[in-house]
Amino acid sequence: MTMKPVLGDWEVPRIQRMRTDEQRRFAELPVPGRHGSLLQDLNSAPAVIEIQGSLYREERSTFLANVREKFGQGAPLTFVADITEATDIQYVVIEALAFEESSHFPDQTDYFVKLRESPPPPPPPDPLGGIDAGLLDAAAGFVDGVTDVLDAIDALANVPDFSDPSALLGGTLDDVTGAVSQLASIGTLLDDLFGAD
Repeated sequence: MTMKPVLGDWEVPRIQRMRTDEQRRFAELPVPGRHGSLLQDLNSAPAVIEIQGSLYREERSTFLANVREKFGQGAPLTFVADITEATDIQYVVIEALAFEESSHFPDQTDYFVKLRESPPPPPPPDPLGGIDAGLLDAAAGFVDGVTDVLDAIDALANVPDFSDPSALLGGTLDDVTGAVSQLASIGTLLDDLFGAD
């Protein structure tokens, strides 16, 4: 190993063996009348990384405190190691821990740490991301049109009643009637002046 495996900010000590298990998931779709089935690719399953090693004497308490603290938090941790090179593995969670001591080797504690890939969640979707911008403009234009129609209806509600237009003219009509009645007397005066035919 050229790169020391690091879990979060903690360098994993005295590793004897590491292995990864990477798999793709498929949904098998049987087709009647056809030999075999169709397989639908469901992308890869989260990778599993297994780390085994041994600790000696004073290393045990520090190691156990560190790994159990990270296990208890259950939070995703960064993981870097040679074995994950050329993969997309960035974050992992500690899925399982196992420790073993033997009377044959009283100063030795063997450990097993199982990590599972925990990719970060995707960014939240834009609630209007799938809507065409032209559609949004058309909807805004429609709302403007409806507003204009409502304004016109409101203006029509304020139009006076035209069934008797003289009510609107009020005293003005009396003045016009008086002026027109004077025209008849002016007409007779003009007839007298110029002579009527």
